[in-house]
Amino acid sequence: MTAYIVRRLLILPVILIGVSLLLFAMLQVLGPVERSALYVRDIPHTEGAIQAIIRRYGLDEPFFVQYWHWMVGREDPETGEIVGGILRGDLGFSRTGREPVIDLLKRRLPPTLELALWSMIPIVGIGIWLGIQAALNHNKPIDQAARVFAILGYSFPTFVFGLLVLLVFYARLDWFQPGRLSTQFSQEILKPGFTQYTKLVTIDALLNLRFDIFLDALRHLVLPVITLSYLSWALLLKVTRSSMLEALRQDYVLTARAKGLSERVVINRHVLKNALIPVATIAGSTVASLLNGVVITETIFDYPGLGSAAAAAALSLDVLTMLGYALFTAVLFVVVNLIVDVMYAVLDPRVRLE
Repeated sequence: MTAYIVRRLLILPVILIGVSLLLFAMLQVLGPVERSALYVRDIPHTEGAIQAIIRRYGLDEPFFVQYWHWMVGREDPETGEIVGGILRGDLGFSRTGREPVIDLLKRRLPPTLELALWSMIPIVGIGIWLGIQAALNHNKPIDQAARVFAILGYSFPTFVFGLLVLLVFYARLDWFQPGRLSTQFSQEILKPGFTQYTKLVTIDALLNLRFDIFLDALRHLVLPVITLSYLSWALLLKVTRSSMLEALRQDYVLTARAKGLSERVVINRHVLKNALIPVATIAGSTVASLLNGVVITETIFDYPGLGSAAAAAALSLDVLTMLGYALFTAVLFVVVNLIVDVMYAVLDPRVRLE
């Protein structure tokens, strides 16, 4: 197992370098003058100012020289200051956020992480459980109901379902509200008496014994969690059901039953471990998408996470913010795929021998 993990870790930097090269190459479609505009903040758009930016960041140098400077930084020929360098945390300045891109990502990550944590448990737990129950009750009423449930959820566009629950539970019933917190409690968490330990409002509220803030934060999470959960349940249910049915038809299951093993032992020891291998891939991708920020869901419910920040940047043609978001996405999915590979080795020992 250790050798398997080490091999995957050695591949990780190669993949990340390849992804960064691809993203940087896409940026080279713009010429030096067009790319210099990405670094303009309050500097006047004069020819002299543009040429100064080009010299400062070396935007007219050869491709691989620019890539190296983009990765590690470059010394300004006039001031001697080190500028740029994504490995130094300098991703540029966000025009939409009016702050450095790295600070924007740090500020928007906790809300997305909180939404992902509250969505992850019902998505993975209930989705897989429904798929298992549907397979174990094949062609029975529970299976038929689960299949209808999955087809409806899988067919619903995210924005349609999100707007539907917003219309019913907010506009008509006024039970739950969009956003992250009510205006009153948004001010409360900024006061000196409230300590933000994790930047996750629900957890910090419990640590500060502010149950009123905790309940308000939960009310605002209900609608996006319902939207993400239902649409993700449908996919996990379908994959789990199909994988379970295939595993139940294998010869080793018939052999285990012939030996007199109880149905519970057959399912838990022989069927589940094999059936969950393809499910691990879907679950991993789902979790990565949640952590990456769900653009449509966060935009519909006015939730201040990474997804809504990326949507605002795209609408404003804020290239540097989108580039930073793309880099974060690439790193996240590469790491999640590594974790999924390790899960494969745990679920299927044969993988370790390949």
